[in-house]
Amino acid sequence: MRAIPLSYVLRNLWVRRVTTFLTAGGMALVVFVFATVLMMSEGINETLVATGQIDNVMVLRKGAGAEINSAITREQASTIDNVPGAATDSLGRKLVCKEVVVLNNLPKRGSEDMSNVTVRGTSSVGLDLRPQIKLIEGRMFRPGTSEIVAGQAIARGFDNVSVGQTLHFAGRDWLVVGLFDAGRSGFDSEIWGDVDQIMQGFHRGVYSSVLFRLASLDSFKVARDSMEGDPRLQMDIKREQQFYAEQSETLSKFIRLLGLSLSVIFSIGAVVGAMITMFAAVASRIGEIGTLRALGFRREAVLIAFLGESLGLSLVGGLVGLGGASLMQTVDISTVNFTTFSELAFRFRFTWDVAAQTMAFSLLMGVLGGFIPAWRAAKLNIIDCLRQA
Repeated sequence: MRAIPLSYVLRNLWVRRVTTFLTAGGMALVVFVFATVLMMSEGINETLVATGQIDNVMVLRKGAGAEINSAITREQASTIDNVPGAATDSLGRKLVCKEVVVLNNLPKRGSEDMSNVTVRGTSSVGLDLRPQIKLIEGRMFRPGTSEIVAGQAIARGFDNVSVGQTLHFAGRDWLVVGLFDAGRSGFDSEIWGDVDQIMQGFHRGVYSSVLFRLASLDSFKVARDSMEGDPRLQMDIKREQQFYAEQSETLSKFIRLLGLSLSVIFSIGAVVGAMITMFAAVASRIGEIGTLRALGFRREAVLIAFLGESLGLSLVGGLVGLGGASLMQTVDISTVNFTTFSELAFRFRFTWDVAAQTMAFSLLMGVLGGFIPAWRAAKLNIIDCLRQA
């Protein structure tokens, strides 16, 4: 089968360049929404997965699902202190940290709105277990004091969260003594203080979680089996990275479902627009189609040529929309994590998977919008076409 030259397809797109750009522009807007949704989902996953370390283990009350719902008594925490398989520091102390996590309402910067912020009570061991935490201003809080440090996302998004300023919550004033960068992880959206002071201020008598580092990656099974075999410990034991990955699932799925549903609805308009454009192209070139058939080009060649024009429209729209979406990487946003009900800052993340899925979606719109007009062009009778030439 003789194929119609690609130059013929491209020339026809350029001849109708105003219509081409308008149709491709509509597709580009749909592609932009589609790609942005995927980038948001990837950004949330990146933020929460980066929060966990592969060699750290989280222990929570069985079935808790999140730290704010968990409760570990002091007796249980003391038992976990002696878990086999836990790493030790240079002084021989086990790297086990007992923590409490609570929510606190703070005013957002430049707004009268309030939002939940995660307040974590931890210790110096907790800092050692999270090497991604880097102090960027001020100093770390001192144990036994009402001093706190905040992630940079909290400092950007909320009032009175600067070094030297004071926040009032839990019945006392808390002095902000430092700001830290958590490497775009979920800790950037938290405030940290001394665990005993946080528990006292919020009248908490139990811990939320216990975190410890494994002596080796193979030690996880030993530690898990030991705790699961202790009747005093009805706990969920997970690698920290797995725990935070699960935290992202609900929010990520919601954003994908909502965003992709909107993209599908918008894409119907883009497909109809492409179909109208291609039907108009067929109607204005009936004589040209008859000439192509008379020159020996078969119906299949005509169908492929017109379908190629539609795919060209979708390719242009896809590249423009994807290019616009890639610029969103410079934007940092925040939303409420449905699992913890607290503020979570994240960025749009552009990946090759996002690019591939977006271009596949764009080309699918081109196929759906162009197949029927292309099929119509291929079915035209040669003699009827030449009569209208």
